Amino acid sequence: MEETLEKEEISEEVEKLVEEVEENDALAVAQDKYLRLFAEFENYRTRSAKEQLELIGTANGKLLTKLSEVKDNFDRAFAEENKTGDLAAFEKGMKLIQEQFDKILTEFGLETIDPTGEVFDPNLHEALMNQPSETVPEGNVIQVFQKGYKIKNKLLKTAKVIVSSGKQ
Repeated sequence: MEETLEKEEISEEVEKLVEEVEENDALAVAQDKYLRLFAEFENYRTRSAKEQLELIGTANGKLLTKLSEVKDNFDRAFAEENKTGDLAAFEKGMKLIQEQFDKILTEFGLETIDPTGEVFDPNLHEALMNQPSETVPEGNVIQVFQKGYKIKNKLLKTAKVIVSSGKQ
């Protein structure tokens, strides 16, 4: 009977050890899957970051190509062979270059913030000074000193403004 009891105890110990080994194997398999998944995710993250930088570079390349056309027009306008005494023609040429420049910036998503007459918003405007006004209500923008800009509703630069302090 003692022998049977020992065999049962040994059998139970063996079963426990087998279960432990199986658990350890399952744990090793799960750990291996985890490490592989983690490595794949790191590779994905690295690849995505690289692709994003390439996309930004491509977008910048397109913008710079368009802006180089504006630069070429400025270079031609100031070239020695194009200098004449005709100030009106020069001004007309500068206006055309400005329109070309504005069109390119708009095409690439730049929005101008011109808050003249609007209520002062510290999130979009930077107050340079207050000035009394008989016609513009207190807290509204009287004059834009420097325009602000947004791209796709993200603020790039605040508008620098003069704000009304109301009637004197």
